[in-house]
Amino acid sequence: MDGYLEYLLIERGLAENTLAAYAADLSDFAGFLAQGGIDLEAATEQTLFLYIVDLRRRGLTSRTLSRHLSALRGLFAHGVAEGQLAVDPLRYLENPKLPRTLPDVLTRDEMAAVLARPDLSDRLGFRDRTMLELLYASGLRVSELCGLRPLDFDPMTGLVRVFGKGSKERIVPVHDTAAKLLAAYIRDWRPAFRPVQDALFLNRSGKGLTRQAVWKVVKRHVAEAGIRKDISPHTFRHSFATHLLDGGADLRTVQMLLGHADIAATEIYTHVQADRLRQVHRSHHPRSRS
Repeated sequence: MDGYLEYLLIERGLAENTLAAYAADLSDFAGFLAQGGIDLEAATEQTLFLYIVDLRRRGLTSRTLSRHLSALRGLFAHGVAEGQLAVDPLRYLENPKLPRTLPDVLTRDEMAAVLARPDLSDRLGFRDRTMLELLYASGLRVSELCGLRPLDFDPMTGLVRVFGKGSKERIVPVHDTAAKLLAAYIRDWRPAFRPVQDALFLNRSGKGLTRQAVWKVVKRHVAEAGIRKDISPHTFRHSFATHLLDGGADLRTVQMLLGHADIAATEIYTHVQADRLRQVHRSHHPRSRS
């Protein structure tokens, strides 16, 4: 298990939070094996089936169970590839089916109300407005936002360099409003925070904002806008994708902008295209026109 985690860190470049989640899931499985007096090398399909039953008995959701199995699939595949295991006991077991649900998104009017809340006359307000505009303009994950540095933004082209999951780099364009705010923030307002770190968005002490701090900023401005939905920074990412598709963007482009490795992850947003597809069908199919 230690060798596999080292592989994920060094060769796969997994983010710290993802690595910690994998370590916790593998540790849980190790505890289950220890209770039964079973060595990892001796784990069979029956062992894994009993482990799944144990997870279910503890009340874990299908999504959490799927995450546990994902960690174990990687572990056993790595063990077989390295010659440490003879067979993969998970090779015939399927992950539980997960519901394809989309969390709340903000409407365009709601998004405009939230973006209008920060006070642009002081450094914290200007930082918040710039940060919220960038989240909505680019669909960044909150971890990607916190990892940005000033040099990751090119004011001449309006492009932002982002390092996503697995340290994969992608280039994301932002609209003119967000680009102008970013340029002004970097030039005029960021120095007022007396930076002690190279992060783009800083707290009062000049250090980079944490994910928790960004979450609090989002929650505060959403509440001030009078919106009662359960909103988080990730809601801006969902709203970004939903509004793009609703405006006519194709799924493959949205996949690239979001940094999804598999288009299946992007397909949860296709529900927003249903009304538009119906309108196109009615307008262009000969039997509909008649």
